[in-house]
Amino acid sequence: MQSVFIRVQFASRFHYGYNFTMQYSLFAQPETITVSELTRYIREMFEVDYRLQDIWVQGEVSNLSRPSSGHVYFTLKDSGAAIKCAMWRNSVTPNVQRLHEGDAVSAHGKISVYETQGVYQLYVDAIQTAGVGDLYQQFELLKAKLQAEGLFDSDRKRALPEVVHAIGIVTSPTGAALQDILNIIQRRWPLMKVVLSPTPVQGDDAPPKIIAALERLYRRADLDAIIIARGGGSIEDLWCFNDEGVARAIARSPVPTISGVGHEVDFTIADFVADVRAPTPSAAAELITPDQDEVRSTLDACAAALDAILSDRIRQSRLRVQLNERALAHLSPRVKLANARQRLDDAGSRMQDAMSHGIVLSRERLKSLAAQLNAFNPLNVLARGYAVVRKESTGEVVRRVAQVTADEQLVIRVSDGEFKARADEV
Repeated sequence: MQSVFIRVQFASRFHYGYNFTMQYSLFAQPETITVSELTRYIREMFEVDYRLQDIWVQGEVSNLSRPSSGHVYFTLKDSGAAIKCAMWRNSVTPNVQRLHEGDAVSAHGKISVYETQGVYQLYVDAIQTAGVGDLYQQFELLKAKLQAEGLFDSDRKRALPEVVHAIGIVTSPTGAALQDILNIIQRRWPLMKVVLSPTPVQGDDAPPKIIAALERLYRRADLDAIIIARGGGSIEDLWCFNDEGVARAIARSPVPTISGVGHEVDFTIADFVADVRAPTPSAAAELITPDQDEVRSTLDACAAALDAILSDRIRQSRLRVQLNERALAHLSPRVKLANARQRLDDAGSRMQDAMSHGIVLSRERLKSLAAQLNAFNPLNVLARGYAVVRKESTGEVVRRVAQVTADEQLVIRVSDGEFKARADEV
């Protein structure tokens, strides 16, 4: 009986990276792949479909979870299906924090596979709650985009300078925000130099004009900081400060920037990009200007402290002068000369004693070395009856019998001289 094979081939116009062909036999063991390989293949099929990488999904929130990591997990469901969702901490916004079970939302993100559990889910980067219009949706999308590029990172934020001589202001010349800022500056620090770069702060034509106003200030070298300001209003009124071009223009400012747009509850993209966010235009002016009353009090305290320090220094200097005068009265060149002469005599005596002692030690050391040298004198050994025997032919010292042959001429050295001899027999 012949085997019957069934060929199953995965094919997709979006597929890349894998090409699995599995054959199954009714009688033979089929070819297999691992679970990880299959799950990875499915994940890549999701990721290459552009429609699944930029998608809005509408549904009802359920199984909402907010672990300590700051991420948010939930399920979107409707009457016929459900999908798991994950939102990372850096994408969580205040409206996400206010989510509750059963809320109707539209979630934006991409579809992928969580390989550990083998489930597909929606990775959310923005959420629009029911009743919020398209503007808020655009706001969240642009915020997520710029945040991903690092324009909101705290490490790129600059601190405001401690000493400020001149600031630039980007706002409407006829708006209340400018008057509020000027009033604060006049009250707190009237010495401040203010450079206004006027621009409309509302309407469709406002973003390019705001950018041009910023660029005018960037060309100046005398400014220490820049305030971008506007009074409160609806999201439509403040929309020019949610423009991507305005945000990037603020990000490339050569000096620290303060965003004072709207009221305390209003947030714009400009607030996130600026180095410092102020809740109101007036608060922005207060952040950049010192209080002249506080400065005056500080200067008075410094002057009092300086006066006390100078008085103490003068008193200490006078005391040192008095002590030096008393010390000089007890110092005389004659006393110093007498002391020097006595020290010279003492030094001469010590030198002479040292030389005498050194000579005695040298003599004793010489005697000791002479005695040691005499003890090692080879003639003293020969005087005790020993002799040194050498071969006459080579001068080699004879230490063993084996060195001598019969009839060989030898030279024998004794204490008072040497003589020759012949070895008759060995």
